[in-house]
Amino acid sequence: MGEVFIAGAGISWFGRTEHTSGREHAVHAVRAALADAGIGWSQVGAAFGGSDAAGLADTLVAELGLTGVPFVNVKNGCATGGSALVSAVNAIRAGMADIALAVGFDKHPRGAFDPLPADWGLDEAYGRDGLMVTTQFFGMKIQRYMHEYGISARTLALVAEKAYRNGSRNPNAWRRDPISAEEILASGMVSDPLTRYMFCSPGEGAAAVVLSRAAIGVPVRLDAAVVRTRRFGSFEVFSPWVAAGEPTSVSRDAAAAAFETAGAAPSDVDVCQLQDTESGAEVMHLAECGFCADGEQEKLIADGATDIGGALPVNTDGGCIANGEPIGASGLRQVYEVVQQLRGRAGARQVPGTPRIGFTHVYGAPGVSACTVLSR
Repeated sequence: MGEVFIAGAGISWFGRTEHTSGREHAVHAVRAALADAGIGWSQVGAAFGGSDAAGLADTLVAELGLTGVPFVNVKNGCATGGSALVSAVNAIRAGMADIALAVGFDKHPRGAFDPLPADWGLDEAYGRDGLMVTTQFFGMKIQRYMHEYGISARTLALVAEKAYRNGSRNPNAWRRDPISAEEILASGMVSDPLTRYMFCSPGEGAAAVVLSRAAIGVPVRLDAAVVRTRRFGSFEVFSPWVAAGEPTSVSRDAAAAAFETAGAAPSDVDVCQLQDTESGAEVMHLAECGFCADGEQEKLIADGATDIGGALPVNTDGGCIANGEPIGASGLRQVYEVVQQLRGRAGARQVPGTPRIGFTHVYGAPGVSACTVLSR
């Protein structure tokens, strides 16, 4: 298949405001991506985008311009941005367009996510029993993982400490104040073993990328973009039961497929973004995406391997913990960050040396993952 390049990338600020709509975030990100690529909206031949709670992406043409561009709405949970990206890649490879846009955005109301059981194919009793509260799932999953592989609560705190430290270097992040591991551990238990400051929060923001068949702008090559859903045997958000036997992992499947498509290996990666809706997710995804064996995270994290100056910098922009999670935007926020790192334009959070290969990974309910491999 022919090469596809990221010609431009744009982002809005992440956080929570009373005065900015999700659509305004999206328009800002799209215009920034177009300016970064050095092109106009009229040159975009196809567009794909979506949000979970902030409206329909195709209606953005009212602000961007009524050019008649085919604009497809995408809604795929936390993988919405990744799915929009895959769709844009496929549009270019299929000959639909030479230049395509992917955008993800959201603006969630205050408080925790409030999913409805029926929307996920579950009985209403599942919600009445409180099992739609995702913090419970995250707590149960990492509790079992810690028991099986010797991961300590302090390791969870170090993951969050790194996130806030990196977020303090990111002008677009929501949480920009460093927080110590000790304060994180003492911040109040939410779902054992996860404390308050180990979680991200629903928020608002947007990110967009311009893809091209030819190398324009300051291009980054998109070597792989993959989306996978769960296989039998996985235990995922809203799973009503756990299958017997060897567990499967949608993140393992998506990451393996991305690396195979790119002709690369996890050991080749210089900088990566992993879904970190809470600290335990980053710990587990390090192994699920192939960067270490199960249980090795305890030493890797304690030794600073995942810090900006470490052997494998992870979530250099602060991840979801520092940026919050506007569901539609998270996957493309990750891509934006890796693009900046590979271009050497990440400012105070720039990975030392000359990173050449980047990786991104998102995971969401009810068992979907999107991964990319990028290179310069």
